[in-house]
Amino acid sequence: MTTENEILVRVENLKKYFPITRGIFQRHAGDIKAVDGVSFFVRRSETLGLVGESGCGKTTTGRTILQLYRPTEGQVYFEGQDLSTMKGEPLRRMRRRMQMIFQDPYASLNPRMTIGSIVGEPLEVHNIAKGKEKRERVQELLRLVGLNPYFINRYPHEFSGGQRQRIGVARALALNPSFIVCDEPVSSVDVSIQAQIVNLLEDLQAQFNMAYLFIAHDLSMVRHISSRVAVMYLGKIVELTGRHELYSNPLHPYTQALLSAVPIPDPVVEERRQRTILEGDVPSPANPPEGCNFNPRCPVVMDICKKEEPEFKEVSSEHWVACHRVG
Repeated sequence: MTTENEILVRVENLKKYFPITRGIFQRHAGDIKAVDGVSFFVRRSETLGLVGESGCGKTTTGRTILQLYRPTEGQVYFEGQDLSTMKGEPLRRMRRRMQMIFQDPYASLNPRMTIGSIVGEPLEVHNIAKGKEKRERVQELLRLVGLNPYFINRYPHEFSGGQRQRIGVARALALNPSFIVCDEPVSSVDVSIQAQIVNLLEDLQAQFNMAYLFIAHDLSMVRHISSRVAVMYLGKIVELTGRHELYSNPLHPYTQALLSAVPIPDPVVEERRQRTILEGDVPSPANPPEGCNFNPRCPVVMDICKKEEPEFKEVSSEHWVACHRVG
């Protein structure tokens, strides 16, 4: 059992809706339900993987936890304090403890700022270091992420995609955070660089005892870096358990379909195994289906799935599933 002292971040019934407006007077005509009632926790020094197909709400979940988007409903507790009710200076002070590594290393670095200014900006914003002290801290951070510390006067366009992502990691580390949201940090870099970035994140976690929310598409990457994995579909978490349990005993039909698409580097096993092909497209988050969100595409759908939303419940030790067929 997990004690309250072990938990760094607790998310309860988190919702983030984006309004749809129409006409000259911007009349409210509906909502895009990007995140629709998710609950989970992240322990200190652990990595929780968050997987799902594009548009299911993974990035919005990460940004809403950090209050980059304010939640529509629900609570986010960081070290026991409710971030969703914080504003102004108290929230600004909490931001030192939480950081984000953005998905696109080309868009997340200001092209008009030098690397020294980009990595050192958090130190100035929070009045931690200036002048020579800031310069030394920036050089130390660049060394930590495997970059030449004398690159501080260069601009982002002078670096490759992998190097830019390392700069993003250095910026996230500047304030010694205890929690980092890694938003698909390896999706836009070359395959040969992906392993280097993941190994770097693991080394830094061991060194500084940080917790990660690791958002990704690549299930094999998530298996490597995460201790637990949450599977998301259309704004809701459908399954959450330890990585070994998820890969050996997936209970939700959507998780089973995702895992069946992961290639196995053994031609004999690959030929023998059965692949689950999902029919149709993901429904619109502006108009989700009644009952279970997955029911229009589920290969084992029942009548109850079309009427009642399944409860997200614990079916065995630390294995949570939202499915009428389970438990």
